Amino acid sequence: MMYYQSLMEFVRFALPKTACTDVACSQPRTLSDGLVETVVECTTGADSINEGMTAMKRNTLFCALAVAMGLVVTTPTLARSTSRQDQVEALTRLVEKQQQQLNQQQADLQALRDSLAKLENRPAQQTAPASPAVAPAPATPVFTSAPGVSVALHGFISATAFSQNKSFVFGNGTNAEFPVPGSKGSLSGFDVQNTRLWFDLKGAKFAGNWGGGGHIEMDFYGGYNGTGAYSQQQPIPRLRQAYMDLTNPESGSTVRIGQQWDLMFPIDNVTTSLTNIAFPLGLGTGMIGWRFPGAVWMQDLNHGADGAKWRLDLGAFEGNWSGPGDNVNYLTAGNAGFKPQLEARLHVQGRDWLAYAAGHYSKVDLTGVDGTAPTPIKSSITSEGVELGGSWHPGAWMFKGNVYTGRGLGQLFGGLVQFGDIKEMGGFVQAGYQFTPNWSTNVVYGFSKPNTHDVITWLGHGSVGRLENRQTALNLIYSAGAYELGVQWMYDTLDSTSDGINRISTSGNQLSLSGLYHF
Repeated sequence: MMYYQSLMEFVRFALPKTACTDVACSQPRTLSDGLVETVVECTTGADSINEGMTAMKRNTLFCALAVAMGLVVTTPTLARSTSRQDQVEALTRLVEKQQQQLNQQQADLQALRDSLAKLENRPAQQTAPASPAVAPAPATPVFTSAPGVSVALHGFISATAFSQNKSFVFGNGTNAEFPVPGSKGSLSGFDVQNTRLWFDLKGAKFAGNWGGGGHIEMDFYGGYNGTGAYSQQQPIPRLRQAYMDLTNPESGSTVRIGQQWDLMFPIDNVTTSLTNIAFPLGLGTGMIGWRFPGAVWMQDLNHGADGAKWRLDLGAFEGNWSGPGDNVNYLTAGNAGFKPQLEARLHVQGRDWLAYAAGHYSKVDLTGVDGTAPTPIKSSITSEGVELGGSWHPGAWMFKGNVYTGRGLGQLFGGLVQFGDIKEMGGFVQAGYQFTPNWSTNVVYGFSKPNTHDVITWLGHGSVGRLENRQTALNLIYSAGAYELGVQWMYDTLDSTSDGINRISTSGNQLSLSGLYHF
């Protein structure tokens, strides 16, 4: 009892006159039988010391110190109840229990991360084992450019297998839009032309608050390398866009100069498809627009404000028409007399919706650049059009729509891609639903209805007799991380005339399987 009495004397005279309570001393009791006895001595032996020890029961710090000293000093009580080996085993069991609890917490944390990843539609992140902190190796530059300019390469690899029962306008496969009148015979193939690459450049400085960057984009619809037996397997790259941006973040202004989509193309509202990407569903059948060199001023109207974001775009683009003259050397009616295409667009976007209205105007001189070409019907055409569209994304649903009307819009894929003073109207609607974070489906319907009288009037002078087209498509898409897989069925019916009197209705089907890898 000598060690025990020494401990009590220390407790009585060296520390404040308080003692541990049963609650404070309850935790060490789980270590071993010996520890239980030691703690009980701490608690129950206090009554026999003096009244000052009673006050010590309110001090938990004292209890912890007393327990620690009890572990260090080998008392006869501890020696009677347990051995040193028992204490080691008891501590080992405690460590194992704490490790089990830690493992369970890590498992619960991983489950929460997996659930969050599924909700965000991305692959679950695996928890990496703990490792000593290591200084990261210096990054090796992939691209070099001007000082302060970052360069990023992005794109996707696309592959589509298809089968169809008619030949289609713009091409068979992934650029099919509506059937060639009177065509017969089925065909199938494998198409990779949708594969796309682009470079984004950011960080360039201009003057004052102005800076910016650029964008270069290409795909493989530039035709094929020759006409021989193996040419189809050698698609040629095609420039899509190449422009520079000058941006002022203080005023919310951007000037874009170079080849880009004109303002009638619904760049923020394109139909969803893994097969029809470069040639979207509805292009020329409810959706119009094309890429031209030009300049666009984009101005935020409520820059920095909360709520819906309003923007006004004003653009001027290179002219275009189908002759007369050389279509690949600027010698067309659209370029005569420096008459650019002038367009404007008002765009507003909220949290899960957007809407826009756009207008187009240009003047086309059918006498050509030199003014000597024979003019059919009239010497000039006024090209004009207006467009309304938008999308809404309530929960798992996605709705898109677009309508337009105008005349002389052949250079924008209007009039079923017929050139003349042809009035028309068209539009498309899409309804989509996302069943899970991975699975979604979409149905699309588009139509284009040129004025029949105008089509017949300009027959042989830019019109080829396309009177009306209706396109329906249904697809099912599976997305997982950087990969997308889809199946699509497209059905299209074209009404046409070859002489202005007869009427021909041609229907075509296409079934396709597509895969994409984004990077």
